[in-house]
This record gives sequence, structure tokens and C-alpha cells, in this order.
Amino acid sequence: MDTPRPAPGEVTDRNLALELVRVTEAAALAASRWIGRGRKNDADGAAVEAMRKAFDQVAIDGTVVIGEGEMDEAPMLYIGERVGCGGPAMDIAVDPLEGTTLTAKGGPNAIATVAMAEKGGFLHAPDIYMDKIAVGGGLPEGVVDLDAPVAENLRNLARAKRRDVADLVVCTLDRDRHKELVAKCR
Repeated sequence: MDTPRPAPGEVTDRNLALELVRVTEAAALAASRWIGRGRKNDADGAAVEAMRKAFDQVAIDGTVVIGEGEMDEAPMLYIGERVGCGGPAMDIAVDPLEGTTLTAKGGPNAIATVAMAEKGGFLHAPDIYMDKIAVGGGLPEGVVDLDAPVAENLRNLARAKRRDVADLVVCTLDRDRHKELVAKCR
């Protein structure tokens, strides 16, 4: 007897967040075999293939809407690619290995990333670099303002967390385009 599929957006008895942890874990483990070997495309390719295979076990009807690779022609999960083994219709954003050069050179802090939203839940944006900010939960609305200067957001976050600004941890990619941001955060 066939089990009925959940309606789009319906929560199943599986914790999809934990399923995504498994997906990123598979990509990270596959890429880890290439740490320090000077072959960033091999590391990226291993992460992509492991992520693709891990998605085969996730109970979603997913479509990649934001993928990695368009700008640098790296191995990728392509826009429009279907992932999952059936379930709620979900949009997927992926970067199986952010930090390919870090990985190839044996550096720290490369990551595998996945984001998921109900179908139509992501901003349809061109493939460009964007300013993004992510903070933990439990904060009142309005603490972070994407239009506010960095220093103001840091002060507001520190105040909301009852901490000093110096106690906050800020992470960003080590890129020339982020030098000004890093200077403002320091």
C-alpha cells in the first residue's frame, strides 16, 4: 500500500533540519579528503557528488533555485536540479564547499551550506555578490536592520544579548571585497 505524500509545505514526521545536517556533513566529509592537496576542483567535485547523493535520502520534492558554480564554472548542483526522494515541495539553496581554495591549501573554516524554504520562499536574485547577515534566534524584531551601518547593528545585537560589542563573534569570508567590513567590525 502506498503511503500518501504530504501536501506541499506540510511538516512530516522527519526533522528536515537534521536531514540537512546529514547532507552538509556528507559534503564536508567528502571534501575533507582533499584538504591540503592543492586540488580545489577535486574537493568541490567530491562535495557536490556527496551532497547530491545525500539529498537522495531526504523526504522532500526539492528544486535547487540558488546553486554554486555559475560564476566560476565549478562543479555544481545546477539551478533547476531536482533533489530529494519525495515529500513537500521545497526550494533549495546550496554551496557544497564554500572555501575551495582554503580546502586545497589546508586552511581552516571551509563550510558546506544548504538552505531550504517552502516552494517560492527564496528571493529570486541574479548571481551576484550580496551583503547578508545572519544572527541567532531569540532576538526581538527590529534588532538588525539591513540598511543600518555595521556598527549600529553590532551595538543593537550586543544590547539585545546583554553583552559588550567586544563579546560578539563576527564571521566573514577572507576576501578583498570584505576588508572595509572587517575594519568596521574591529
